[in-house]
Amino acid sequence: MNTRWNPNATTVAGGKGEGNELNQLSHPRGLDIDYDGTLYIADSGNHRIVEWKKNATAGRIVAGGNKGAGVDQLNDPTDVVIDHRNNSLIIADSQNRRVVRWPRENGRFGQILISSIRCWGLAMDYDGNLYITDMFANEVKLWNSTSNGATLLIGEHGKGDQLNQLNRPHFIFVDENESMYIADLDNNRVMLWQKDEKQGIIIADAKGRGKNPIQLASPAAAFVDRLGIVYIVDGMNNRVVRVFKGIERRSEIVVGNNGQGNHANQLYFPQDLAFDAENNLYVVDGSNNRVQKFSILS
Repeated sequence: MNTRWNPNATTVAGGKGEGNELNQLSHPRGLDIDYDGTLYIADSGNHRIVEWKKNATAGRIVAGGNKGAGVDQLNDPTDVVIDHRNNSLIIADSQNRRVVRWPRENGRFGQILISSIRCWGLAMDYDGNLYITDMFANEVKLWNSTSNGATLLIGEHGKGDQLNQLNRPHFIFVDENESMYIADLDNNRVMLWQKDEKQGIIIADAKGRGKNPIQLASPAAAFVDRLGIVYIVDGMNNRVVRVFKGIERRSEIVVGNNGQGNHANQLYFPQDLAFDAENNLYVVDGSNNRVQKFSILS
């Protein structure tokens, strides 16, 4: 609970301006990190998934790279999840309205798992089931790894700000109890949706929308650690905050909050976050076209 990170980050991917060279990114969105520190980045503007090894100066294209709807192409991929069981990547191929599985080793094309879905965020539980947010239908669907079918978990009540509704859900996190933490972007809140419940619980919300730690503005992603502390990418406030469980739900700023910019202690509309095995914090700094590593201090 007392963990702190260096407020000045190191750029570990991109940061060379917007572009399609192997040392550049273009509007990166989702991120996953492997056990060895290898990053997999949904390089949305370049229509590709990039693998970035630890301490590498450039990435490697492992999926897509040429815009289109073919089985060997992607169109605005927004998220990527490592599927270790199948040694593959699961990709939210947003503009193609599909979720695809792409082999990690020498993968030349993807297999369509779900079609006709404007997917955005992905999460996988311990049984290999996949949770998908549909930002435009304001839904969350579950793809069962056994039956290969998708069922609606959230969304039957349509768009809105009630406890049984969402408004442009972004990224999603699923814990060991199969509880869902959803960044409810346009409602400026993060929702906890416990398994089989018909409505969610507000973990953090706008409170009038502002820059105090308790306030959020277009939250894009959430992560929950083993203590139940919720880390939130607070997009339009250009920072990461965390919320401690308890009656008062105390909040504090983790990194950022130095205004919009491209300095080492600044972010510009961050999109996603992840932690490595040493608990270093990685943030997809979307509008700066880079991934930032905030090293753990204590």
